[in-house]
Amino acid sequence: MSPYRDERASALAAELRAILGKLKRKLREQGGQNDLTPSQVSVLLRIEKDGPAAVSTLARAEGMRPQSMSAIITSLLEAGLVCGAPDPNDRRQTLMALSRKCQKWLKDGRAARQDWLTTTIQKKLSTHEQQKLASAVELLGRLIED
Repeated sequence: MSPYRDERASALAAELRAILGKLKRKLREQGGQNDLTPSQVSVLLRIEKDGPAAVSTLARAEGMRPQSMSAIITSLLEAGLVCGAPDPNDRRQTLMALSRKCQKWLKDGRAARQDWLTTTIQKKLSTHEQQKLASAVELLGRLIED
């Protein structure tokens, strides 16, 4: 590769990281997740994706100590975002699941982010620019393919 191509790719990578970071913050603002820590959000999304799990299982999956996970779960319980039920296979364990409140909150947050992004695209980009964005999104998808 030529030095120019290396520099251009590095500059593109830096610009892309900065823009995606700003977009992520904007989307977070629209979805109402400002009052939760990234760790709390990560745990909620893991439970949503993988289903109910014991605190020890969540700790392993998130790469943290069980005591740290217990603190996160306690805060989520206090906020009414998770609830516990006995594990049918091991009654000594409690499985943490998303509460109905949390499921609604996640759904509403996603809808708010989708609505904001749709409206912003429609307001700020011409039809031609929207086509260019669609091409860029396709390229971004290729970047994350394995």
